[in-house]
Amino acid sequence: MRLMQGDCLDCVKDIQSNSICLTVTSPPYDNIRKYNGNNDQWNEEVWKSLFEELHRVTKIGGIIVWIVSDGTVNGSETGTSFKQALWAMDCGFSLYDTMIWNKPSPQSPTQSRYYDVFEYMFVFSKGKPKTLNLLEDRKNKTAGRVRNKENRSNKEDRVASDRVRISKEYSRRFNVWEVSRQSNNSNHPAIFPENLARDHIISWSNEGDTVLDPFMGSGTTGVACVKTGRRFIGIELDEEYFKIASNRIEDEEWTT
Repeated sequence: MRLMQGDCLDCVKDIQSNSICLTVTSPPYDNIRKYNGNNDQWNEEVWKSLFEELHRVTKIGGIIVWIVSDGTVNGSETGTSFKQALWAMDCGFSLYDTMIWNKPSPQSPTQSRYYDVFEYMFVFSKGKPKTLNLLEDRKNKTAGRVRNKENRSNKEDRVASDRVRISKEYSRRFNVWEVSRQSNNSNHPAIFPENLARDHIISWSNEGDTVLDPFMGSGTTGVACVKTGRRFIGIELDEEYFKIASNRIEDEEWTT
């Protein structure tokens, strides 16, 4: 484990080029929440520079999972998440998948629009993804049913073959993940669920791979890395949150 307390741009410059297999992170969004007075240090110039650095440190075939949402200003969503996705592509990443974190209940209901219950999970890749451990835990409604297996010809016409298949009990997940948000506590104003971090870590990396979180917060990604046998590099600006994260990760290392 390598934990660094300081500005993400300063710290990421100390990371070796082409050394990170996976980044799982959730940036400060549009200053939707207050982070001990550090919000004024997060702006477009910062996230643009960070994506450039993330492209440098990410291995060929590596992945970034960027969990983000937008603020609302003068009645309009900012669209910052889309700007970040497009900029990541300008930096050389491919937008491999646009996933959704569906949170079953709204955190801050509003009377002026439909309840907000999701966040984007942009999956960026540097070239073709090297690791794909796609989770297959979606219960099949047709489990055990025998079906004819079909192929497609070059003309996109369906051609039935003599082969048959039996539907598996479980199939690959959809790219909308329903995960309850982390219960609020005094550690951090925006903790995302450990199993959300864990499932992305398992999906896009292997044991022994190095995972980065440049906005470590209270250390959820690091804890999930310890539990899944990954190496972890965490960066956190706020001294208080850094101490919380360090203690959580250290405690998990002792118990694992």
